[in-house]
Amino acid sequence: MKLRIAILGTRGVPNYYGGFEHISEYVSEGLVKRGHSVTVYNSHNHPYKEDKWNGVEIRHCYDPEYLIGTAGQFVYDLNCLLDARKRKFDAILIMGYTSSSVWGKLYPPKSTIITNMDGLEWKRSKYSPKVQQFLKYAEKLAVKYSQFYISDSLVIKSYLGEKYNIDSKYIPYGADLFSEAEREQVDNGEALKEDYFLLMARMEPENNIEPILEGFNNSSSHRKFKVLGDTSNRFGKFITHKFKNDERIEFKGSIFDTGKVRALQNNSYLYFHGHSVGGTNPSLLEAMASEALIAAHNNPFNKSVLHTDAFYFSDAKEVRNIVETVQRKETEKTMVSNNLYKIKYQFNWEKIIDQYEQFIIECHNNSNYERII
Repeated sequence: MKLRIAILGTRGVPNYYGGFEHISEYVSEGLVKRGHSVTVYNSHNHPYKEDKWNGVEIRHCYDPEYLIGTAGQFVYDLNCLLDARKRKFDAILIMGYTSSSVWGKLYPPKSTIITNMDGLEWKRSKYSPKVQQFLKYAEKLAVKYSQFYISDSLVIKSYLGEKYNIDSKYIPYGADLFSEAEREQVDNGEALKEDYFLLMARMEPENNIEPILEGFNNSSSHRKFKVLGDTSNRFGKFITHKFKNDERIEFKGSIFDTGKVRALQNNSYLYFHGHSVGGTNPSLLEAMASEALIAAHNNPFNKSVLHTDAFYFSDAKEVRNIVETVQRKETEKTMVSNNLYKIKYQFNWEKIIDQYEQFIIECHNNSNYERII
């Protein structure tokens, strides 16, 4: 069965922003290769201006976020939905619910609606209590107006089952194994010089960037600490100012060249993953696939992916201890090897795309169009 599928809820492809854009790249292109017609909705501000990308149709919709801030996301999602209503898609995959579920009554009535339920957005510390309250409401609306649901984490799947009594389909993110071609591009002499710790994250409090860098700042380590991420927002400026006197800490800005990021992860002495809210994080899987040794924030999301194959920390003191004591010996090599096994058999993209295809077809076949509208 070949379907007409649309992906909404992202800023668009190719990825210049984050997790949902990252997975939308792989899923949209993969579904096209399997014979489906796929349309991805892009912000009109997206750097990519063409109408097709790797066989995927691109619809550009007006997005006033650059003019009016967060409220613009709601306008953009509305514009995408109004356009999608005209196009008779068999299935619509909505990535997240933050600014789309308020328009639930406008979801195309003859399309199968599947929502990827994101990762407990209302828990994010960057949001005020009022915003957190709204996000809980938006989550409830997403459940109400969608027919089917995807969870990218078993923790999220369990939460949705307990909270709303819905059975969501667990489909995680994926990653590609570090290839021999990529390995050949790594200069061993350079790799020995690149004796550094690494962190890659959006500059937000819940990503634990401050305690990670504080722990390192208080350590006696002689190594550099490279930080990847856009530091132009308020928190980013705060972080760069706080640690400006530590010459070991290097803020490298955003890098969207996957090859460069993977090489940095592969060459790092230890990769820090501080994300504490959300589902299966793409940058974590990329680090696992790139054969990085990982230190992760101690929370159920990270533990459900890494299990015992990482060092865990909860505060700056524990970060400092890891920085000063971690060795690259047999135990650490086993951790890296075990994480590679997970990527190969659990989190590989071909398997993830197959799961998306099978679930979308199954949902379309079982759709009864009796949503509340």
